[in-house]
Amino acid sequence: MKKLSCRFLTFLCTVTITVISCNNAPEKSIEPSKDTISAVEAKTPSAEAKQLFDGKTLTGWHVFNKTGEIKNWTVQDGALVCLGAAKDAHGGDLVSDQEYGNFELSWEWKVDKGSNSGVMYHVIESPLYKAPYETGPEYQVIDDVGFPDKLELWQQAGADYAMTQANQKKKLMPVGEWNTSKIIFNNGHVEHWLNGEKIVEFERSSDDWKAKRASGKWKDYPGYASVQKGKIALQDHGNKAYYRNITIMER
Repeated sequence: MKKLSCRFLTFLCTVTITVISCNNAPEKSIEPSKDTISAVEAKTPSAEAKQLFDGKTLTGWHVFNKTGEIKNWTVQDGALVCLGAAKDAHGGDLVSDQEYGNFELSWEWKVDKGSNSGVMYHVIESPLYKAPYETGPEYQVIDDVGFPDKLELWQQAGADYAMTQANQKKKLMPVGEWNTSKIIFNNGHVEHWLNGEKIVEFERSSDDWKAKRASGKWKDYPGYASVQKGKIALQDHGNKAYYRNITIMER
């Protein structure tokens, strides 16, 4: 075979270098929209999230303002079950041992027909208060369809109880089937998610929120939403409720 000319070798080297340079060039990143990010976060659990319930024991929890044996909650088939022993909304709520400030709390839940419960955060545990709802904002957990009394929109599942109702994206599973929920609290910005959809969003420092706080149910509860860090609570409202896969990621 005849030797390649110097001119051809030079051309070949130039093409090779160009191809390598193109292959190694950094790709332009495409920033997803805020809605896309939220949708991904809603469905993808964070690797940094930690379990609040191990699926086997009541470790990490205790009854509000009480110590000792927990009698009105139990573990069944990997779920944390409220037996509905409390006669009203006082005396039976379960609270986390630890406190949390900015967080992303995720869990699955279901209720029996007509049942009422809830998930609260930034709860202050103190003899000054009879129940977590006096201080902790609540993600409402309830049977919208089978509840025996008429429910206001702000009382229905997924609502920020007595403050902000869920939007039209809300899709609630039939009673007895598992729902997936999430609360995000980030420096006063709050989101409620239900079955992959963001159904509530508000700023805790907004004029609208302050007006609702001052004129609604919570005007007679000075401790309500008064702190930026507190305990997570699961409500015993005298009905059976089931919780599982409870995780939290501190932000």
